[in-house]
Amino acid sequence: MKRLFLSLSLAVLVLNASAQERKAPAYPLITHDPYFSVWSFSDDLNASPTRHWTGANQSLSGLLKVDGKIYRFLGNLEENFGTVLPASDEKAYTVKYTTNAPAAGWEKAGFADAAWKSGTAPFGDGQAATQWKTSDLWTRRTFNLTTTDFNNLKLKIMHDDDTEVYLNGEKIYSCTCFNGKFINVPVDNKILRKGQNILAIHVKNNVGGQWLDAGLIYEKPVTATQNVLSAKQSDVKLNATQTNYSFDCGNVNLDVSFTSPLLMNNLDLLARPVSYVSFKLKAKDGKPHVAEVYFGASTALAVNTPFQEVKASAEQHGGLSILKAGTTEQPLLKKKGDDVRIDWGYIYIAAPQKTGAHQYVSSAATALSSFVSGKPEKSPVTTGKKLILSTVMPFNLSAGASVEQHLMIGYDDVYSVQYFGKDLRPWWNNKNDQTIEKQLVLAETEYTDVLAKCAAFNQAYYAANLKAGGEKYAKLSDLSYRQAISAHKLVKSPEGELLFLSKENFSNGSINTVDVTYPSAPLFLVYNPDLLKGMLNGIFYYSESGRWKKPFAAHDLGTYPLANGQTYGEDMPVEESGNMIILTAAIAKAEGNADYAKKHWATLTTWAEYLSKEGFDPANQLCTDDFAGHLARNANLSVKAIVALGAYAMLAEDTGKPDVAAKYKSMAREMAQKWMVMADDGDHYTLTFDSKGTWSQKYNLVWDKVLKLGIFPEAVYKKEINYYLKKQNTFGLPLDSRKTYTKSDWIMWTATLADNQADFEQFIAPIYKFAVESPTRVPLSDWHETTDGKQVGFQARSVVGGYAIKLLDDHLNHK
Repeated sequence: MKRLFLSLSLAVLVLNASAQERKAPAYPLITHDPYFSVWSFSDDLNASPTRHWTGANQSLSGLLKVDGKIYRFLGNLEENFGTVLPASDEKAYTVKYTTNAPAAGWEKAGFADAAWKSGTAPFGDGQAATQWKTSDLWTRRTFNLTTTDFNNLKLKIMHDDDTEVYLNGEKIYSCTCFNGKFINVPVDNKILRKGQNILAIHVKNNVGGQWLDAGLIYEKPVTATQNVLSAKQSDVKLNATQTNYSFDCGNVNLDVSFTSPLLMNNLDLLARPVSYVSFKLKAKDGKPHVAEVYFGASTALAVNTPFQEVKASAEQHGGLSILKAGTTEQPLLKKKGDDVRIDWGYIYIAAPQKTGAHQYVSSAATALSSFVSGKPEKSPVTTGKKLILSTVMPFNLSAGASVEQHLMIGYDDVYSVQYFGKDLRPWWNNKNDQTIEKQLVLAETEYTDVLAKCAAFNQAYYAANLKAGGEKYAKLSDLSYRQAISAHKLVKSPEGELLFLSKENFSNGSINTVDVTYPSAPLFLVYNPDLLKGMLNGIFYYSESGRWKKPFAAHDLGTYPLANGQTYGEDMPVEESGNMIILTAAIAKAEGNADYAKKHWATLTTWAEYLSKEGFDPANQLCTDDFAGHLARNANLSVKAIVALGAYAMLAEDTGKPDVAAKYKSMAREMAQKWMVMADDGDHYTLTFDSKGTWSQKYNLVWDKVLKLGIFPEAVYKKEINYYLKKQNTFGLPLDSRKTYTKSDWIMWTATLADNQADFEQFIAPIYKFAVESPTRVPLSDWHETTDGKQVGFQARSVVGGYAIKLLDDHLNHK
């Protein structure tokens, strides 16, 4: 869990709430893995373009034609930008640059830069075209214009870290921050000149990665399709596996359902990259009607940037009509990082031929107009940029009867991740004996059965969470379910082990981060501990293969999708070792045996020995809350080490090692007693052992309770809970006394320490308030301000699987 880039572009995503009751900050539509993930960022499905969880446009469009009228029910018009000066995502460019401080006036026209070097953008580390590894970088880019008449000129820039930008000598942007994606900053176009212009930039690297890429763009008018009405959305319902919408379209009611069948008891179904979109029409006036539903999918689902060329084709297979599209380049596993979308593999739109569906490929400019006019494009497009895969489905409505049809959206990524140098196929094709076409046919064959299973699970899941934590807890659990699962990719290792690899979304893009696995774990412990094993297997392998030689657990396996070894720049020794031991013990508790621990006993022992020496009074190091900075003598991190030693003792007892169990349980209990004295601050316990008058959430205590380790007295929980209840703000309990921001997953864990339902629900209500009132409209963030409900950082992360900690406590302890 890393520091967040400050992305101004997110402000664009803050949309006005509709009069309809809000159910979520953003609504999951298609959720399978970190790449195949499409959301609606508004309460009304037709109020905004659909997007990838990163915020990039990945448009799905939906129209209904009935009684001579056309209604838009899905998606909306995208922003349209023209280019004044391209950034590198559109076209390669070179600039003059230096890493030595230049003389005064370096940002102005006429400055003598002949001695500066020439380099190709972007500049930075890693995958940059020109490597930049010093503390400072200055660049100058000259360009000529024949006109300056640009509407709403904007600076398009991605920088890491602090930067200042000048256009023709005038400062147009400065920020002591960094961002991991392009942001658009308004610029006065009067600064531009006909003839030669100069864009000059200084960027300073403070810590971590470094990057610079910039250009200039302007807004082009968006032409709306004529004679298209907006369908009136009457309802939206969200459950574990589905998001369901209802619309009023004149004389017809339309229901639209998005189903991603992420059922954890069936790994083949879980891993199948196919979502269903179902349409149900019913006449309101008791009369027959002839209708058509249009569904369009942008090829943006198969590119990293909109400037990449794609190729589309049509085919038929097993009773399905199928459209397929992917980049012409197909750079397999060539890109890594956080704000990155897949640009290899292929998107598929499949409809049963028996429905009479008509499919075609066209440019984005003509896709909807072709349907509206009823005149198909004369020259179908198969290669280009920003194409649309269109499907038109006919409906014949009789009086009073409803008619339902569906289509499927699938993605074949060919190879999913690279694991210690070997490219791995997706789980559904790990033997290379399947095709996506076969999977689509299977998904069609099982449609009725799969939807019935989803409906049954949705009901059971909600009921279990309602019983465990109340109505608001159950609604939050529904909201978090698909997000938690789809931030992972399921594959099989070369050794035949299950790997369920997370991406550290909107943070730093790491793959299989241990301190992301730790908060994510509860959901998987309840429904399939094998998936948690799949989150631990790679870390155990990393150590046991000899590739990781340190006496504590690694932080990660690389940067998604390349799992070739840790890429995070700093270790978290106590944090990650404690996490691995605790979660291994949780697997043993969930399964009723310690077989998994036996398999890795030598490694667990090495980590336990490390914690016994270094864990109680941690040195100045990072913990999972590393965005808050280094902290020595961290009382909550100490709790983690103590609880981990108690968990190791439990595992020793379960594996027939009574002497080891007695030794470590005694050690943990002695540490706990010492901790209670050193961290005591009257009516609560401190943030660090040496800072009276401070406090922090001791969320790591929850495993002592859930696993029934008996290390800390219950009075410790009670003392902390009583204190926390006095510290809550409008949108939740702050993480600690240093700031007013919080982590909602940790609040859930802290709340589970409560010994009564009323206290638990007092902590949950503000989190729910955040989810339905936050002004930041993005997939559920786990890091927000408790004063105003705004996102501080992080979104669409798997850690919201940690919301299931109360459900896990009930599940394991038969409440």
